[in-house]
Order: sequence, then structure tokens, then C-alpha cells
Amino acid sequence: MSATITPYRSQVQAQAARAGFPQLLRAEWTKFRTVRGWMVGLVVAALALVGVGVLSALGSHRSCGGPNGSITCPSVPVGPEGGMVTDRFYFVHQSLAGDGSITARITGLSGKEPWSKAGVIVKNGTGQGSAYAAVLATAGHGVRMQYDFTHDTAGLSGAVSAGSPRWLRLTRSGDTVTGYDSSDGSNWTLIGTAHLAGLPSTVQIGMFATSPDAVQTTSSSFGSSSTTGGPTLATATFDQVGLQGGTSGAVWKGDEVGGAQGGPVVGSGGPGAAGSGATGGNGSPTSEGFQQDQATGAFSIRGSGDIAPSVGGPLGDGQAVERSLVGTFAGLVVVIVLGTLFITAEYRRGLIRTTLTASQGRGRVLAAKAVVAAAVSFVTGVVAAAVALPLCMHILKANGNALYPIGLLTEVRLVVGTGALLAVAAVLALAVGTILRRGAGAVTVVIAMIVLPYILATASVLPAGPSEWLLRLTPAAGFAIQQSLKAFSQVAGVYTPTNGFFPLSPWAGFAVMCGWAAVALAVAGYLLRRRDV
Repeated sequence: MSATITPYRSQVQAQAARAGFPQLLRAEWTKFRTVRGWMVGLVVAALALVGVGVLSALGSHRSCGGPNGSITCPSVPVGPEGGMVTDRFYFVHQSLAGDGSITARITGLSGKEPWSKAGVIVKNGTGQGSAYAAVLATAGHGVRMQYDFTHDTAGLSGAVSAGSPRWLRLTRSGDTVTGYDSSDGSNWTLIGTAHLAGLPSTVQIGMFATSPDAVQTTSSSFGSSSTTGGPTLATATFDQVGLQGGTSGAVWKGDEVGGAQGGPVVGSGGPGAAGSGATGGNGSPTSEGFQQDQATGAFSIRGSGDIAPSVGGPLGDGQAVERSLVGTFAGLVVVIVLGTLFITAEYRRGLIRTTLTASQGRGRVLAAKAVVAAAVSFVTGVVAAAVALPLCMHILKANGNALYPIGLLTEVRLVVGTGALLAVAAVLALAVGTILRRGAGAVTVVIAMIVLPYILATASVLPAGPSEWLLRLTPAAGFAIQQSLKAFSQVAGVYTPTNGFFPLSPWAGFAVMCGWAAVALAVAGYLLRRRDV
């Protein structure tokens, strides 16, 4: 009679076979929270994120100088849509009561900047930031219709000259302003329509000229940085000016919107006048002002400034709110250390054998560790960012700083994105720690992958081109999730990493970082299954 031999199966193996992934998650979470140093580390990460942000905000003060020393900084104009704007130009205008239109031919524009502009405009008064719609010629981008600072539509292309003039027209009907252009004054093309909510019955209608600050790029042996090159001046010539509707019928009035206010222009023989009987505006031909030739009805208008959104960088008047989250770096380093120790500590103490023996599937163990590391880092980052953002914004404003306003959804993205940034960094650290099995080496590699490229790209160490590629290809692209500044095609801003502009959109940059973490985790899982522990 033969005996049947039943293979031995330990209780540990039997329990592991019955245990599912939720039980494995619970085991890894229990392992993490029972190590007091790791839990303290999470608290340190949160305090570092908030504390560094607060110290940075306390040290930031906005100051303005005048001829007799420091003065109170003027408030930054805010447009109809709530964003900070630049609203400075020379305006030759009359009052329009009710509906009406203005038509003018522009025969020259001398501005040297591509976005030097001049044209016809309807505006809700002469106050900075008030609603407007304009059809304008530019020095380098053809004819445009722009309204309420952020909206821009292209019209006829090409530069304006005496041999190639442009006819511009704006028609107002209630809250609706419609823009047209023409190359011959007979055949008109619709450019666009603007709906200016709440436009009053009486508005200002007329012509304008303006030219933005020049942008000068300076290079150094370590890289490059950009600065403004000072104000510029544009001179535009108009003729065949026609008004329809309830205009005041008074003489044209010249005002420097955003600067010294003018008044009715009287007198004769202004500088640069086209003929006798001309009236002269403010200043000389090299300053802002205008002249009107009474005989021909032609105008020469000189203006400086811009009518556009205010952007970050050296051309901007404010600071980005993500400055409140500058402490993310400090919290990130702590999270990287914790993510690495979550796996390398088991290798160092020889506990990895017990962990893998008690579980069916090494890949599942790594996945459970990744979920736990990501979850605790995410919660830490969200809580810290939710405290740091409003607190540091309050301190910055109290110190006189102007912050670019953001919407609720952007604020939520900054808070949640900071937590997600820390979570993905922790997973990447866990994966690299599994690959290298050495804590110090893994921490060094992950910091070099995330923090070093960001510093090289944003600290003017490298030129703009290589800096942008670093923030496209390395895990440092994930910091784009914290960007709140917007780039506008109609503003000649310095859109470089040094000035807070990432080459990828917030979620695209974050996706690059997630891709790196996913690849590293896949390699770690493969090596964990193939190698002897």
C-alpha cells in the first residue's frame, strides 16, 4: 500500500495567496506609519514648503522711486476681465453720444517695435483699464482688431506706408463695436465684432498711437538674461477722418492716457505742422502729442506705451502667485528622501526577503509601495500648499507687491498640482531606489533629474534655448503645473523660463514628469523580478 505525500505549504504562503492587493496596501501603509522618522519627515516636508514660502514673501517689498526719494507705488490698472493691464497711449478724441462710427486712413507708422500700433478706437472714457475696441495698424503684424486688452484678431497684412495706406473703421451700436479695414477705401472687410458689456451711452471715440518698451537681451559667459531697453515712440499719420453719429462737434482733444492729461488744443503753427493754420499738441516732435493740419484735415500723432495685457518678466508690473509656493523645493527634497528610504531601508536591513516572501508577486509589492508613497506625499503637498498659497499671497500684498490675479480653477490647480508634483517625485524616488538599492545614490540621482535641470533653466545659467529643452525633456518639466502666468501673442514679452514661462502647458509638463516616473517604475519592477534579493 503506497502512501500519498502532501507537499508542505506554510501558513505565511497560504495567507499571502488569499491576501489581495488591498491587504497588501494596508500592510505597506502600516509599515510606513509605524516608522516614526518617516511620519516626522512628512511633517518636516509640509513645514519646509510653508516656511520657505513665508520667508520669501516677508523679504519681498515693492518700492518706487521719485525725484525726492521713495514714493507710494501706483496701483496697476485692471482690465474689464479682471487681469492686470498696460493702458498707456496718446489719445486724440471727441465724445460720442449713442451710436456712431469713425473712419480714418492711416498713411504712415514710424514705430520701431513690431507691436508699435496706431489706429481708431472707441473707449469708455480715458481712465486706465476701461473697456475699449480698436482697429489698428502695427509696425510688424499688419492690421488688427483688439478689444478689452486680451482679444486680438488679424486683418490686412503688410506694413503701412504712403504708397500702401490702410483705411480703418469702427462702428458702435449699443454694446457692440464692429471693426473693418480696407486697402482702397471702397471695399471693406469685416475683421471682428466686440461686445463690451455695460458700455455707457457716451463714450470717447478717436485715434491713437502708442509703442511698447523695447526688449534688449544681454548675454553673459554663463548664459543669457533679458531686460527692457527703455520706452519707445511711435508716430502715425492719419487723414480722411470722418465721424458719424452724436459726436460733440468740438475741437479734437489730446490726452496722454496713463500719463499727464492734456486739454483742448488751441493756437497755431504747431511743430511739424503740415501747413498754415495747424494746431499743435503737447510737446515737440520727439515727445507725445499731436498736430492737426487745418487745411487738409491730416493728423500726426505721437505716442508711447501699450494697450495690452500685463505679462510677467521684466516688462511686467506684478508678481506671479506661484512665488508663494517657492518652498516646494524644500518639501520636494524631503519627499525624495522618504520615497527612497521606503525601499532602500529594507535592502539595508535585510527585510526585503521577508516582504517578498510574504507576498505573491514582487511587482505587486512595488505597486503597493508606490501607491502608499504617492498618497502620503500627495496629501502632504496639498495641505501645505493650501496653507502656503493664501498666507504668502496676503504677506506679499501687505508688502506692496502687485500679484497677477488668478481664477478659482487656477488656484485649485496650483494646490492640487503641488501635491501631485510631490507624489510623482516620491514614486520616481522609490523606483530609482529599487533600481540602485542604495539610498544616498538614489537620492542624488533623483535630485539631479528633477531639481538640477530646473535650477539650470531658471537661474540664467543657460541660454533660453537649452533652458527650454531641459524643461521639455527632463522630469523638471513637471514644475509647469505651478505656472499661472499667461503668454499673449500680441505682447512682446520675455517668455523664458527665467521669467516664469514654461515651454509646455501645465498639464503637458506634468505628463512628462509622469512619463519618467512610469518608465522608472517599469524598469524597477523588471529588475525586482529578475534579481536575487
